[in-house]
Amino acid sequence: MSAPARRPLTVALVNDHELIVRGIAAMLEPFSDLVEVVELDLDLPVSRAVDIALYDTFTRTSLHSDDLDDLCNNPDIGRVVLYTWLLTEDLVASALARGVHAALHKSLDAEALVRALTEVQDAHLEVIPYAEEPSLASNSWPGREEGLTPREAEIIALVTAGLSNNEIAERTYLSINSVKSYIRSAYRTMGVTSRSRAILWGIDHGMAPTRMRVLLPTGDAGVGNVALAQAQGTA
Repeated sequence: MSAPARRPLTVALVNDHELIVRGIAAMLEPFSDLVEVVELDLDLPVSRAVDIALYDTFTRTSLHSDDLDDLCNNPDIGRVVLYTWLLTEDLVASALARGVHAALHKSLDAEALVRALTEVQDAHLEVIPYAEEPSLASNSWPGREEGLTPREAEIIALVTAGLSNNEIAERTYLSINSVKSYIRSAYRTMGVTSRSRAILWGIDHGMAPTRMRVLLPTGDAGVGNVALAQAQGTA
């Protein structure tokens, strides 16, 4: 007698940039029989019971944010999983101390990410090994189509949010010289020469944080079939 089919893991995607969460949702869509994205939360709390909340750290690599505590303290979330390019020992230790259950590196391709989420759920793994050479083909971020790297996009998003170079350095664990270097290279790619122009460019290219929730019907979580449940403008 064959074992009953396993239901898909239900997942909420959490970030404050719409392009980020929609990109991850599209990445996971071919594997909806294993992982079902049921909610996209942009700077709003998860509103339904889910197995996993996948927390993308784009622009939030310091983890000093109340929304992470809200996720970890939400009784309707089975496991909180950090999803980041910056998977350092200190960051992982800080995340686990805050109540995060696992940390995944964004070099994982779609199939590996699905497998990792399943392992987090079944084996309670804390850190999933990741590729030495990141595979960027299946990930998305604001500014990618225009040529920005993930780190440059993160820096420009923080510029767009009005942070100073010193504040960006503190937020991203980078030296001030590294921040300035990323800004210069990003400006060349963007074709701008001033901070004010960079902010306008960032707003035009999805860098401004968004506050809204998108609910997807269970059993039919295709990104093209989303139902907008709540939208409250941009920050």
